[in-house]
Amino acid sequence: MRILIVGGTRFFGIPMTEELLRQGHSITIATRGIRSNPFGDRVRHIAVDKTDGESVRQHLGREQFDLVIDKVAYASNDVRALLENIRCARYIQMSSCAVYTEAGERIAETAFDAASYPLVWMDRPADYAEGKRQAERAALEFMDAADCTFVRYPVVLGEHDYTGRLRFYAEHIAARKPMCIRNPDVKSAYIHETEAGGFLAYLAEHPCAGAVNGCAAGTVSQRKIIAYMEKLTGCTAVFSAAGDPAPYDGAAADCSYDTAKAEALGFRFSDLHTWLPAMTRLEIKRTRGTL
Repeated sequence: MRILIVGGTRFFGIPMTEELLRQGHSITIATRGIRSNPFGDRVRHIAVDKTDGESVRQHLGREQFDLVIDKVAYASNDVRALLENIRCARYIQMSSCAVYTEAGERIAETAFDAASYPLVWMDRPADYAEGKRQAERAALEFMDAADCTFVRYPVVLGEHDYTGRLRFYAEHIAARKPMCIRNPDVKSAYIHETEAGGFLAYLAEHPCAGAVNGCAAGTVSQRKIIAYMEKLTGCTAVFSAAGDPAPYDGAAADCSYDTAKAEALGFRFSDLHTWLPAMTRLEIKRTRGTL
């Protein structure tokens, strides 16, 4: 297949693209050109401003793609600039579990229906979750619903995570720096970067219409993560209402996601607890500068 990837040169875009190359697809990557291309001449790399419709049309408008994987759809105007100006048979959008408005156990994809959501044309808002809802809704203005897939992940963890969110805990514990955590016992879901990228690549050859959840089996609380890091460092975490806000805080209730739809396609996600300890050890090592 001829596949256009919008984004894809960092974090879980790397294992995704590597797997698509292994599958034998012809890959074009479109980015702003700020970061280096880690795939060399195995891909075609085009510098384009994806938020500028004219830039998209100039660089990509004359081509036909079998599939577009859009990893940087943060608002409805992002999607419009892209889909108004390219031609593709199928479209996979990297959405988010943030589109769900309420926490709960085994949240199914039907908890948010993009087709019935009121469309507002907007640039990237401060409200990340609303931007993602609008990005999903906007895609349906340009593509048949049967040809759209919205992949919804919770927080992605991995050695290439550039957000520094897990490292926040390691650094604060090691430095005994106060953290503000309102709900330390609330359990949340996560997914590893290799599976986040791998599932996106899997969908290239296993079409799926509509929204689909992806996450590791199991959940974990911030208190559990912190306790493990305390054991590794020999330090005790400091909690304070005046401390730095913890990045995984905010949910008022336990939250997990139903992955039955993904599993029906033949994909299997790992158990969170088989790899989370290694991730916490890695962040402790990075904090200590021992890597």
